[in-house]
Amino acid sequence: MLRKLAASIRQYKKESILAPVYVTFESILEIIIPTLMAYLIDYGINQKNMSYVLWIGLALVVSAIISLLTGFFAGRNAAVAASGFARNLRHDMFYNVQKFSFSNIDKFSTASIITRLTTDVTNVQNAYQMLVRLAVRAPMMIAFALIFSFRIDAHLALIFLAAVPVLGLGLWLIMTHVHPIFVRVFKTYDRLNSVIQENLHGIRVVKSYIREDYEEQKFAGISQSIFQDFSKAEKRLAFNMPLMQFCLYTSMLLLSWFGAKEIIATNNNPVAGLSTGELASLITYAMQILMSLMMLSMVFVMIIISRASAERIVEILNEESDLKNGENPVYTVRDGSITFGNVTFSYAQKANKPVLNEINLSIASGETIGILGGTGSSKSSLVQLIPRLYDAVSGKVSVGGLDVRDYDIESLRNQVAMVLQKNVLFSGTVKENLRWGNENATDEEMVRACELAQADGFIREFPNQYDTYIEQGGTNVSGGQKQRLCIARALLKKPKILILDDSTSAVDTKTDALIRKAFREEIPDTTKIIIAQRVSSVQDADKIVVLDDGKINAVGTHAELLQTCAIYREVYESQNKGGVLHE
Repeated sequence: MLRKLAASIRQYKKESILAPVYVTFESILEIIIPTLMAYLIDYGINQKNMSYVLWIGLALVVSAIISLLTGFFAGRNAAVAASGFARNLRHDMFYNVQKFSFSNIDKFSTASIITRLTTDVTNVQNAYQMLVRLAVRAPMMIAFALIFSFRIDAHLALIFLAAVPVLGLGLWLIMTHVHPIFVRVFKTYDRLNSVIQENLHGIRVVKSYIREDYEEQKFAGISQSIFQDFSKAEKRLAFNMPLMQFCLYTSMLLLSWFGAKEIIATNNNPVAGLSTGELASLITYAMQILMSLMMLSMVFVMIIISRASAERIVEILNEESDLKNGENPVYTVRDGSITFGNVTFSYAQKANKPVLNEINLSIASGETIGILGGTGSSKSSLVQLIPRLYDAVSGKVSVGGLDVRDYDIESLRNQVAMVLQKNVLFSGTVKENLRWGNENATDEEMVRACELAQADGFIREFPNQYDTYIEQGGTNVSGGQKQRLCIARALLKKPKILILDDSTSAVDTKTDALIRKAFREEIPDTTKIIIAQRVSSVQDADKIVVLDDGKINAVGTHAELLQTCAIYREVYESQNKGGVLHE
């Protein structure tokens, strides 16, 4: 895990190294200062040597200034290193997510990925900043302070060592009890993000059904779970401070007691034994040692919190897409012909029942194919196998005469344009959204694609026409306008295969007919697959495929299916006689 995380430091290695270097100099100077103070007291003040006092005083001032500067540079480099590390982590995670197949995304969930990119990375960033500064400073301070303390008085210095196992045992007990709680709480964060995302996405439905109270209760329940877990963890972490204070004050008490006895026994003579200045130094070193232990405990707490986050981040970084190119991928798609050879598919590996079962279907290049079926008949699942959004569990899906797994994934998807059932527009102008289909498209090409998709008319009515700003998710255009813009965007790819997944459901029948007419006349060589609920949207197709419960029920023309397919005939009659659509 550490090696995987360390790979994201990259260009911030310099700052990550400089921060501990500056911390080292800062620590050395802070250790020297108490010794200089002892010399000042014993050989300057006690002996009334003002010249010595001035020289040692000047040395103290210079040491303090240099220590301040090295501390400043250490903090600056630690902050830059931690921020850069977090930036690279987010970059690496986001780029890896872009490679995920749909099944990889289904494994983590959108809300969980968002939490890992935000909250978890922030936790790791804070821990890293502490590691490159405090985690270096504290052990060095402890080591140097112990060396100088033993140099002054080895017997009294043993008091510090006695505190270490007490602290170590206490911190270990805290860690073993707190870490599982943080693992659980970050999973609860995923649920919280999921609830918020779902609520904001469906806010219109929530308000129209007056379900605000229900959503508030659902949110409050998850928030309460997070509160309870954090409270439980913080209560256990709270033992850290009393433990530190117990060790600190016990050490100070013992040091003062035994130190005073030694000073009286030696008559405060630094040559004969312990002196007042040396005792002051020992007390300062005691404070430094115990404060450093307190710093370590803070680092320790942050590591406990960030450990669960780090594990979740590494899960994303280690995840590999289950869709990969073969050893010698093909980069050219010959034509738009499609063949399903005994294809079976399911979203879960251990599913009891496949989503698609033994699909056999041949589509010639340039054909228009309609796909009809009730809700849950796996129409969308079928077409998602064509551009390799998923891979078939068994059987073979071929495009242009080759298995889709033999193609370079990017090359294949460049030749397959999909207008999904859930149309998505991004924040930006109409032109910027259209250029998702072809980033180098000219204005004339965009206008032509919009004319084919019957979108040019309403775009011209906008005040800024093609420069009109589209809000996130396309909230400032109607459902039908959104669908037509998405169709135009797909046409700009100039694909060999065009898939419309129920993407004209929000337009009127006249506009739907005009779109299909434009397809027949303007892109005759493109294979067109139209998934629809309305028979009128597919009745002019070369072939119509009727799906039922993940299997092909019938294939034929409109006239043939009216004679041979009961499901198709029932749907047709229900839509033309005012009946209820069969599902």
